[in-house]
Amino acid sequence: MNVHPSLLRVAKDEGRVLPKHIMWSACSDKGRVRASNEDAFVGVRFDAREVQRLGRHGEAGLEAMDYAFAVGDGMGGEKAGEFASRIAVEKITALMPRAFGQAAMGIEAGHADVLGELFARIHEAITYLGRSYAECARMQTTLSLGWFTPGWLYFAHVGDSRIYHRPARDPGLRQLTQDDTYVGWLLRQGQINEREARSHPRKSVLQKALGAGNQFAEPQIGAVAVEPGDSFLFCTDGIVDGLWDHAIGDCLREPPSPSSAAALVHAALEGGSRDNATAVMVRVM
Repeated sequence: MNVHPSLLRVAKDEGRVLPKHIMWSACSDKGRVRASNEDAFVGVRFDAREVQRLGRHGEAGLEAMDYAFAVGDGMGGEKAGEFASRIAVEKITALMPRAFGQAAMGIEAGHADVLGELFARIHEAITYLGRSYAECARMQTTLSLGWFTPGWLYFAHVGDSRIYHRPARDPGLRQLTQDDTYVGWLLRQGQINEREARSHPRKSVLQKALGAGNQFAEPQIGAVAVEPGDSFLFCTDGIVDGLWDHAIGDCLREPPSPSSAAALVHAALEGGSRDNATAVMVRVM
């Protein structure tokens, strides 16, 4: 029986006003210093039977299909980093319909299980290619992914790309993901502030990523209830390097237009970012 996952959460969602539409805007730029763009992003909508790639901007209903958005920042020699981030987004496109199917069958824990398996498969694929081809040795990628169903965002994350949430009821900006870096740990412990984190010499040294022979690549997995008017940002560290959190929050005030993500990326580059910069802005209505 093909039951939409939202119907399995009637008790949890009773009394809540659930979003019916989703809007998005995406942009990626190699920046002003790097010779190539090792970032990648993807947006898809899917059910148990099919998956459709989304364009860089659009608006659609949430009733019939689920949506997923992700960003990745690849690293490695030559074009290996670019290859690693694109492997990640292609695996998402291939595996998300299965995720929908498992949730529709009533496997309530399936969201975390499927996202964990998805990240494990990406890690295995990148690691295998890194071992098999000299030009791909040590390639790795960050990955931050969000899976939207009516009323809920399920997310999974490895690395120092980020997912931000700006709730409609409380317009403060929340970082849903934790940076897998020593500097990120210092910031969470209150030992340094945002300004010190941005200038720290080890801010880009990852403790965890997908690929590169890393033994431990277990993702952070979580869920957040969403309401009409909530905004989200999926971004690589090139955005964070050029914008303070308050500026990111300001950019999420209005619903995304076709040019919103490009404007955010441009602002990050104008703010001094020296890395590839990628942003996917999402609002549910």
